[in-house]
Amino acid sequence: MTRQSTQSPAPVGGFFPAQINNLEDTGLSPLWLQDLILKVLYFRGYMTGFKIAEEIALPFSGVSDQLLVTLKQEKLIEVKSSQGGLGGDGAYTYGITGAGILRAREAMERSQYAGPAPVPFDVYNEAIRRQKSGRMTVTSRTMRQILSQMVISESIFQRLGPALNSGSSIFMYGPPGNGKTSIARAFGNLVLSQSMYIPYALYLDGQVIKVYDAVAHTIAPESEPGNTNTLRPNVRRDLRWIKIRRPFIVVGGELTLEGLDLVFDDTTKFYEAPFQVKANGGILLIDDFGRQQVRPRDLLNRWIVPLENRLDYLRLHTGRKVEVPFDVLIVFSTNLPPKDLVDEAFLRRLRHKIEIGDPSFEEYREIFKRVAQDKKIEYNDQGLAYLLQEWYIKRNRKLRASHPRDLCDQIIDISAYLAVPPTMSREMIDNAGKAYFVDI
Repeated sequence: MTRQSTQSPAPVGGFFPAQINNLEDTGLSPLWLQDLILKVLYFRGYMTGFKIAEEIALPFSGVSDQLLVTLKQEKLIEVKSSQGGLGGDGAYTYGITGAGILRAREAMERSQYAGPAPVPFDVYNEAIRRQKSGRMTVTSRTMRQILSQMVISESIFQRLGPALNSGSSIFMYGPPGNGKTSIARAFGNLVLSQSMYIPYALYLDGQVIKVYDAVAHTIAPESEPGNTNTLRPNVRRDLRWIKIRRPFIVVGGELTLEGLDLVFDDTTKFYEAPFQVKANGGILLIDDFGRQQVRPRDLLNRWIVPLENRLDYLRLHTGRKVEVPFDVLIVFSTNLPPKDLVDEAFLRRLRHKIEIGDPSFEEYREIFKRVAQDKKIEYNDQGLAYLLQEWYIKRNRKLRASHPRDLCDQIIDISAYLAVPPTMSREMIDNAGKAYFVDI
């Protein structure tokens, strides 16, 4: 069967899912699509032809109408009502017959998927490869803009830009509370300014793999001024694809090895795409690396092939392994010492290793000034000098970039209780320090 062409009217370096015009363009079996319509009617009841086409994300004219004609001829569906010919066959209301219910139930024993028609797996792979070149290249100016809210040493700053541009892998490590996650989220804000197309679902060997995730993905407007992927006027697209912001997906302690492979639901009998597939074209942040239930070394070994070859391999429950592009910037963020997590051999495979260390006294001062101003606390250098001397230097306590925010929150809580303005008086600082710091 002829596969859908991915030739695109979009600008060079982009991908545009051109509208399909006939059943062959879908790359799917007409019998499979008939079953999909029957399942939709089984679950949703009476529907017009236009609504059915909308539910399965296929054009009515030339595609859905042909499927409905065949289903009517085989007495699997029937016309329940019409609107006096207005709108033609698309306005007719269809219902499933007894024979149609039997066939729908047979189809549901194989898969209960009833949504937008999936895209063939090989078409998806080509689309991901073509959209790889649409990534933005980051400059020093861009980096200063996206990190403008953070106080970062110049040496660290100059290493972050090349790491982001690599599109490969970053290993950020260092003590907690110094902004590793905030830096990764700033990266995420940058990729969210760009858009790409992904399918709602994939079709492979009769199986459906759900890709679009309303929680993980953010829908982008079809027309965006200045965006190189902007939809051209009067050009219609394949509605099985959805335009999203390039993904930024965060996983933490809940990550398991099983979650990095196709997840088959024994009840619904279709697959959910793993995290790295949902993150294709964007960023996958593995936060608090080393806190997962699986051993860090086992988790890292899972990434060796994808990181080296930019290809991943997924396994169907039938045992078949399939190849999928790995166009993901993967960011490992950890508070634990690298020697406790990885060996030298694996560190070589990670493109960029960046230590996010404790701020200097001057950087701490700048952070405190910004936070105090934002929270409307009267700032003064004398109060900060007292804080540093009494609560850090005398107690041999490390500076952390997160401390100013937390201490200012303490000052606000205490001042509200005492019904006095929030200030950096010695008494207020001592009360905040006693409430916040714990000697371990």
